[in-house]
Amino acid sequence: MLTKVATSKAPAAIGPYSQGMIANGFLFASGQIPIVPETGMIAEGDITVQAQQVMKNVGEVLKEAGTDYENVVKTTCFLAEMSDFAAFNSVYEKYFTGKPARSCVAVKELPKNVLCEVEVIAVV
Repeated sequence: MLTKVATSKAPAAIGPYSQGMIANGFLFASGQIPIVPETGMIAEGDITVQAQQVMKNVGEVLKEAGTDYENVVKTTCFLAEMSDFAAFNSVYEKYFTGKPARSCVAVKELPKNVLCEVEVIAVV
């Protein structure tokens, strides 16, 4: 059985997908970008500011699914610039203290030209 995860405390999907799906005790969350849910605008600032907003958005999806950062088993992180890697990590490590498995790549472009995006898989 699949359960769709949706919360107004994280940005609404900007395409034909959901914020997350729960299947067999796992949450598979769509990537979160630094949109401020209350305004629908991109968090203005550098990679640190945008990464903090992304982590808040991820946290709200996790919460809606009935889980939290400690139950994340895998993250995939996308950066617009690999030169932001260290600054991104300084934010990331404050949230993912359990050190889940991770992939982190630089990509040519992200939706809405943001600086980072993070998707997670977590135990529910």
